[in-house]
Amino acid sequence: MSVENVHCRDCKVRHLGRFKDINPDCLETLSENKTCNIYKKGQLLLHEGSRPMGVFCIKQGKVKVFKLGQQGKEQITAVLKEGDLVGYRAMLGDSLFHVSVEALEDVVACHIPKSDFIAAFENDRSLHKKIIGELSSEVMSLTSIITDLAQKPVRERTAAAMVMLHDVYKNGSNESEPVDINLTRESLANIVGTATETLIRILHDFKEENLIESKGRKLTVKDIKTLQRIGGIY
Repeated sequence: MSVENVHCRDCKVRHLGRFKDINPDCLETLSENKTCNIYKKGQLLLHEGSRPMGVFCIKQGKVKVFKLGQQGKEQITAVLKEGDLVGYRAMLGDSLFHVSVEALEDVVACHIPKSDFIAAFENDRSLHKKIIGELSSEVMSLTSIITDLAQKPVRERTAAAMVMLHDVYKNGSNESEPVDINLTRESLANIVGTATETLIRILHDFKEENLIESKGRKLTVKDIKTLQRIGGIY
């Protein structure tokens, strides 16, 4: 479902993302050729194994990035928010998508054709530097994820996941303010890399320790500092 195609210059989330300091000519080209669409909760923006035709810039909502493992079990590797770019890694590597991306809620995303994004990447130093930095950060992040899954107990991984999601969902709120995380227990378990039943038990412990509150599927972070300590994040 398409939505009003607002010029990138006037987009309220541009300052959050990779196009913040892009030169006006490149921004104009991207804006002229993009298409903005609504993706309903549960709808895929891109599918593992498909060929990249462009990138998505998230204008509104949250998406999960995941890969299917054995027996079709999801491993969620990231939750992305407003201002984030989706799909450029495979495109720059000239490979098929190695992950899928699904809307966690109703999402508005702008699709930028491959040729226009590649031209901006090659011609704008600011965008080029940000993307290279993002790729470098991803390598370090994935190294940490692999280490954590191999070495950290589930309780510590759950706390670390809550800290990560706190950052995704806080939307500019103060660090000390409560933050609501709206994810299914199954999705959270797929981030942590554990069984849903185990995840539920740990969340119950966190609730008893007054670190979080829960109402339905919604989790509210109350004590981010203690969760950071438990998760080994300093």
